[in-house]
Amino acid sequence: MKNEHARLHRGPFLMPIWLLGMTALAGALVMMFAGWVLLTADSTTIIVIRHAEQVQDGSKDPPLSPAGDARAKLLARLFGDARLPGHIDAIYVLPDLRCRRTAAPLADGLGVAPSVVSDGNTRSFAHRIVHEHAGGRILVVGHGATVPPLVAALSGIDIPPIGSDEFGAMYIVTGPRVGRSNLLSVSY
Repeated sequence: MKNEHARLHRGPFLMPIWLLGMTALAGALVMMFAGWVLLTADSTTIIVIRHAEQVQDGSKDPPLSPAGDARAKLLARLFGDARLPGHIDAIYVLPDLRCRRTAAPLADGLGVAPSVVSDGNTRSFAHRIVHEHAGGRILVVGHGATVPPLVAALSGIDIPPIGSDEFGAMYIVTGPRVGRSNLLSVSY
């Protein structure tokens, strides 16, 4: 009986120490979470699209069709207001006329000069834009054959090939400084 009585007195005595330890642990976890949020809050967003519809005249470097011009203007309406937060900071295009013309209305509206890049090493290009524009928003205009490998290099997620008649697919890759990238596929 005496042992049971001594044990009852010891439990309440240790309770404040136990609560203090749990409170310190919870505080440390909250501080770690807050630090993680601050580190990852500055995500880089890369929007990857295929050029808009082109004229089917058999030429090597065709211009945009009227439907392509309309799609390029829609892209400018979606992302072209420089007064709003979250506007596009940089634009990369392949050297073909249809890629440059797809980005032209948006670039003009933002006052951003598109950077013309070759369709060479996709991995090094992905690495370059992520590091040069950390925390920014970038638009990349490519071809049906160049978009899937670039999206895979940026996100680690393979997407299906783009059909020859698909022009409205938009892939938005959000990459935090720490952690895995996210991919959102939308049509515009």
